[in-house]
Amino acid sequence: MKYSPLFLAISMATPLAYADDNPLEVIEVTGSYFNDYKVDEAEGAMRTNASLLETAQSVTVIPKTIVEEQLATTLGEVLANDASLSAGSKQRNREVFNLRGFTLSSSNGYLRDGHQHWSHYQQPIETLESVEVIKGPSSILYGQSGPGGLVNMVTKKPTATSLLSIGADTDQEGSTRFTLDAGGALNDDKSLRYRSTLVKQDVTYQREYQNGDQRKRDRFLGALVVDYDVSDNLLLRVHYDYTNDKAGLDTGAWLDDNGELIGDRKTIRDMSWAFTDIDVENYGADINYNINDYWQVTLGYNKQKFERQRFESAPKKPSDFKEGDEYTSKPYDRFDDWQFTTKFIDFTGEFEFAGVEHQLLIGANSKDYYYSQLRVKSSPITYAAGQDEPAKPDVNYQDDDELYTSEYDYYGIYLQDLITVNDNWQISFGGRYDKQNKEGADNESFLPKFGVLYHPSEQATIYYSYTEGFEPQNSETLNDDTDINHGMKLDAMESKQSEIGVKWQLVEGRLLLSGAIFDISKNGKLIRENIDHPDFETRTTQAGEQRHKGFELGAQGAINDKLFIMSSLINIDASYKQDENYQGKTPIDVPEWSAALWTRYEMTEKLAFNAGAFYEGSRFADSNNTIKKDAYTRIDVGATYQMDVSNHELSLRFNINNLLDKKYLIGGGISNVTASDGISFRVAAQLVF
Repeated sequence: MKYSPLFLAISMATPLAYADDNPLEVIEVTGSYFNDYKVDEAEGAMRTNASLLETAQSVTVIPKTIVEEQLATTLGEVLANDASLSAGSKQRNREVFNLRGFTLSSSNGYLRDGHQHWSHYQQPIETLESVEVIKGPSSILYGQSGPGGLVNMVTKKPTATSLLSIGADTDQEGSTRFTLDAGGALNDDKSLRYRSTLVKQDVTYQREYQNGDQRKRDRFLGALVVDYDVSDNLLLRVHYDYTNDKAGLDTGAWLDDNGELIGDRKTIRDMSWAFTDIDVENYGADINYNINDYWQVTLGYNKQKFERQRFESAPKKPSDFKEGDEYTSKPYDRFDDWQFTTKFIDFTGEFEFAGVEHQLLIGANSKDYYYSQLRVKSSPITYAAGQDEPAKPDVNYQDDDELYTSEYDYYGIYLQDLITVNDNWQISFGGRYDKQNKEGADNESFLPKFGVLYHPSEQATIYYSYTEGFEPQNSETLNDDTDINHGMKLDAMESKQSEIGVKWQLVEGRLLLSGAIFDISKNGKLIRENIDHPDFETRTTQAGEQRHKGFELGAQGAINDKLFIMSSLINIDASYKQDENYQGKTPIDVPEWSAALWTRYEMTEKLAFNAGAFYEGSRFADSNNTIKKDAYTRIDVGATYQMDVSNHELSLRFNINNLLDKKYLIGGGISNVTASDGISFRVAAQLVF
């Protein structure tokens, strides 16, 4: 293990006598006394320095230690450590997730360092220090977002001390990943610092096209962050990262009417020439200025440019399809251009007023969204297993002479105050005004937030919170002249959550236990019903309601000096309470029970073993709840051995995923489900200078 954080803590905490007649005290250290599984703060939850014990909300922080131990290569592999998240479809080289049963939107379900982040691609997790799962509606601080919560990706920051880490890993299919992580000071007084990341990854998947070719992926990542201390009170940070990600397309496996996989779990229905090619750039700056001892201001700016070419074979599953039957593909070539521009300014202050302590946040943020698309279709083709693969159609998106565009912007002003009444009681409250400008879909929203925290001791918190969120409709008014409510103003869909929770630190503050009971409702979805009227055909109202109730438990940290744990369990009762088509049904991919467990046991100072179990209960694969995917438990194991090579630390890892070669279905519906891989292994080496 790396012991520099331990020695630093000891040197700061241990008083030393420097008199000549006092010998230097020698401290012998055994075991891993520092805790790299437990994190005490979540930057995105409160946008302030409040600890998790001062946060009236359920938040899980997954640190980079666990990411590295699992040799994770995708965000989905990271988020599997929190049972409150379940996987949706993985089609087209991207990942979809449900948080507390609600789907996270690519446009408003993800943050990077507090900025709304377009997440229509597999995130470059090598740049991340941790991943925060902020549960429940969080629109007060970030604007329009879904009821389940947000995923905030916290990036690695520049270091004053020199850092150089080189890594390589491979798996049984011959996939490779090479990484470089470097940082340090660029001048003598260390006022100018940097952090850079380079990744080259080539992936060969277990799944195969029907001509026998295995699916492949080729990815490059380059990232740079630079900090400059302009003065003692002013910090300037600039960042840039670029990702190119090209992969063969896999839109998922097909299920029959009994929920069984049609064909082999390796079979891809797309053609081998179908691909997606993505280029993503992020660049921006942050400024932090300490106005005085009590107040500081932070400004942030990020520009995200996302360009994608996607050449689809677009296979369509026939309703009664059996292996060997013909099916139709409808190929097309498409180019998409998304651009996100986000800005924020936060004023935070800590002061005493009216006999109580305040931690006040006043801020504003905005997002500008632009999207354009070019698309050219080809003639349909038919295919059946055993036939020669059809040739790639000769079509090109550049031949489209009608550019489709969509754009909008919004801004919000928010206030939040955490009031410390005494050692036992705290109160949190706030509100947000939000304005969206979009042609035909303008929207204004105001929403509150409230929480009360009781601390029976310094190591425990019991809390209650009420939060709200919103998602604007696609139009400002109902535009259907055959509807009796034609012209009705449409309000944003609203979500509300009540949550009661407890957080308790044990083992001298090294283990965090948590639990929460939640009740989330989403209201305002349009419901249309046929009516008997001489002039109108339907009546549309905003009476739609979706409700998810449940509880979750978690444990994260050190059991003792050798055993570390991250575990979670969740139970969800999810249903459409009022819905035009699915009233009383359960949403797709929302299991009643889920659980996750990951552990590390240190045999010696150099050798550690890992073991994990991930359980997903049965889930529906269709909205009508007629097809169900079976529950499953996946077992993963691993080991790490560390050695010194010329005074440098070399870490060797060996992991086995799906140890029992379990066959199961993950996220997705009857025509885009993700089938599990078989047993797999990965080996890695990392050298730290």
